[in-house]
Amino acid sequence: MNTKQAEAQNVGSAESAKENFSPPGVAEPVAPESDASALPANPTSNLADVTVKSASGGTWWVALSPTVRALMTIAMLIAAGYLLRALAPVLTPFMFGAILSYVGTPAVAWLARHRVPRALGAVLVIVTVAAAFSGLALVVTPLVTNEISQIAAKLPDLVTRAQTDWLPRLNAAFGLSLSLDLSQFKTLVQDNVAAIGNVSASLAGSMKLGGQFVLGLIINVMLAPVVMFYLLRDWPNLISGIDGLVPRGARSTVRDLAREIDAVLSEFLRGQGLVMLALALYYCLALKLAGLQFWLPVGLVTGLLVFVPYIGFGLGCLLGMLAALTQFSEAAPILAVLAVFGFGQILEGFLLTPYLVGDRIGLHPLAVLFALMAFGQLFGFVGVLLALPASAALLVAFRMLRRRMVAAECSPPTGLPPTV
Repeated sequence: MNTKQAEAQNVGSAESAKENFSPPGVAEPVAPESDASALPANPTSNLADVTVKSASGGTWWVALSPTVRALMTIAMLIAAGYLLRALAPVLTPFMFGAILSYVGTPAVAWLARHRVPRALGAVLVIVTVAAAFSGLALVVTPLVTNEISQIAAKLPDLVTRAQTDWLPRLNAAFGLSLSLDLSQFKTLVQDNVAAIGNVSASLAGSMKLGGQFVLGLIINVMLAPVVMFYLLRDWPNLISGIDGLVPRGARSTVRDLAREIDAVLSEFLRGQGLVMLALALYYCLALKLAGLQFWLPVGLVTGLLVFVPYIGFGLGCLLGMLAALTQFSEAAPILAVLAVFGFGQILEGFLLTPYLVGDRIGLHPLAVLFALMAFGQLFGFVGVLLALPASAALLVAFRMLRRRMVAAECSPPTGLPPTV
């Protein structure tokens, strides 16, 4: 077969791939290749074309009915989910390294365009990411630990103040009869000292298990940079290899799906990163102006954990309010701290997220939260890492399916002239 015939065959394969997701009865019917009535006047050339199609590896998928293709896809997804659940403990460093590699790939590509070898670019990106994580941990961890210890030390005074000062004012203002019995609280603590001791003994007896957990954590932390290096260095080759594994008939559809998923993920991650930095800066400055002693750890924790919807804000607000209650005795600064968090939530929901992330992405915060919890329940920590890419993939797949269904409904039936 000459070059022109091969090009015509590739065009035919691409056109058939476009019909893979068309509803039944809308796509143009394709006659079976074995049907003698479908052969042209020159059967020898058609048989040669059929042989080339079979050798290309994409005809078997296109020849299947839509029902069989759907059932095979569902079966493969179920098998992949079962395998992922079984290998979740092993896949944790690989998934973490893959996500960081996906984020760092544009930087390595930019360095490669400026004549920096991909191996050296991968090392530079890994060093930058490690330095950022290490610096953040060294700054935030001691501050949060110090804040929690001081809050725990001042908690008895806080309970006493609530009993002698805040509750009487609240009862007088709203006509309530609330009370806080410290004697019952102390009795409850004393009665559960034995239970707490038993729990401590159990934890001390399971130091071997804890040691194994720490060892596994260290191994994962050391393995993630290695995974990052090879993925960043060989990313174009990996993408080409995966593309070659896709059947030729479905390659066009899979490429379109991958491009849309990449667009959604990249835009979401880029915008969410800007939202995190902006909110961290806002909370730090606003809490410092409010006079909060622990403005830096509370602001950083609230801003940087905002990628987990509502949980990051709730944790930061809880730490901030506990710090304000233990530091201030007047109501005005406590209300000021509360107002900082309230305005921050409004700023995030009505300005930063719509402007920097964009509503057109379609990843609603509740959908992200549900995906994080569902995938975490099914696959553990690996599921948490997979929640965002899987949500984006499902979103893009539904969008593509809806577009194809709308296009199929709007197109005229086969053999009839279009209506004017």
